[in-house]
Amino acid sequence: MSLRFYSTDTASVRDFEPVSPGEARLYYCGATVQGMPHIGHIRSALVFDQLSRWLRYRGFKVTTVRNVTDIDDKILANSAASFEQGYSGSHPEEEWWALAYRFEKVFASAYQALAIDQPTYEPRATGHIPEMFRLIQRLIDRGHAYPALDDSGDVYFDVRSWKSYGSLTRQNIDDMQAAPDADPRGKRDPRDFALWKGHKDGEPFTASWESPWGRGRPGWHLECSAMAGKYLGERFDIHGGGLDLRFPHHENELAQSTAAGFGFANFWLHNGLVTYEGDKMSKSIGNTVSPEEMLETARPLVVRYYLGQAHYRSILDYRPTSLDEAQVAVERVETFLAHAGGGRPDGEVPQGFADAMDDDLNIPQALAILHEHVRSGNAARAEHKEDAVAREADAVRAMTDVLGLTPLMDFASPSGSGAEHSALDSLIRTLVAQRAEARAAKDWARADHIRDELAAAGITVKDSESGTTWSV
Repeated sequence: MSLRFYSTDTASVRDFEPVSPGEARLYYCGATVQGMPHIGHIRSALVFDQLSRWLRYRGFKVTTVRNVTDIDDKILANSAASFEQGYSGSHPEEEWWALAYRFEKVFASAYQALAIDQPTYEPRATGHIPEMFRLIQRLIDRGHAYPALDDSGDVYFDVRSWKSYGSLTRQNIDDMQAAPDADPRGKRDPRDFALWKGHKDGEPFTASWESPWGRGRPGWHLECSAMAGKYLGERFDIHGGGLDLRFPHHENELAQSTAAGFGFANFWLHNGLVTYEGDKMSKSIGNTVSPEEMLETARPLVVRYYLGQAHYRSILDYRPTSLDEAQVAVERVETFLAHAGGGRPDGEVPQGFADAMDDDLNIPQALAILHEHVRSGNAARAEHKEDAVAREADAVRAMTDVLGLTPLMDFASPSGSGAEHSALDSLIRTLVAQRAEARAAKDWARADHIRDELAAAGITVKDSESGTTWSV
């Protein structure tokens, strides 16, 4: 099977053909560092970490760019609020750039905790103002942008000048809402969006730069186009981000970049959102979950497994029991590898796993293959077939390497362990064997009593065709 991805612009799964043979260049939208991250932000980064790991496994030289939006309306608003509140908070009177950097470090800490690889480049928007000037001027020269009709100092993209505007999300311009990013009085059309925002009274002077159109700061959409072009060139392979960024952010990126004469992205990949028991996560409702909260209740291995287990395009629904279920699943893998010696690094993944990953990064199917090999390995271990155990361990290790799980595993002490785990395993297997004898003798009361004793001690017993396994 060839490597294939679903691209939002064509709404179809297509074969991946890189712009440059043997290379894969990926840009995905990173953090807007206005506040604390929630698990939706981290899920997006993890999805594209999984993608880049698979591309590398498939032999591509991978270049990844994940930007940091460190200048933004909400960043300025949150900074201003800190001065209004004075010393009532834990970070009083915080300049916008200090606030942005503080939250950038929080995002970075969450990425690191979950073994999300550093991208090749992680540019900040504020470090690329000259590139933005050049892109704006190019759009003006080509008739697709204009300085504001008032004296605001804004510069707008003329959406009606670009016939393909709306193609990414398949919308008609006349059906779109007005762009809320600037005063519409300076626009030719309410849907025109800001490329440059003139400096306003009350805004920090440090949050503005001198430009050919007056002092101001860049528009959000412009930032990504300028940074993607600098690090990946006029045409690159994949642009990614959360589903909520399709419009207006990615639609506007595509319009301004292609109107400037650039090919931009061959594929548009969007990951699904994270919900809370079926409802959209919202700070106003109070149902958001942060990576910090997750990491207080579960190991990083468990959190990574949970956030990365669904198909990237699907919704991931969080429930209070979600991490418990993920823990049982991933620690079963870790325990097998620990007993099998960890497996050899740099092995080949099974063909079924490779086919699943090639098929639009089908992680659920890939995980099913992973667990099949864990079950086979445990069965071989129970039968003392050491060669078979070693083969399965190598296959499982290859898969956990690709999925980014291996760095978070503890092969020396699965589920708590070392000598303690071995002793516990021996005791539990004795009880499991007694339960099996009772079941064979149809002594259901005895079998249920043993199961209930184990459950009371926090031990989950699971029966399958390949045998009985336990987990804490």
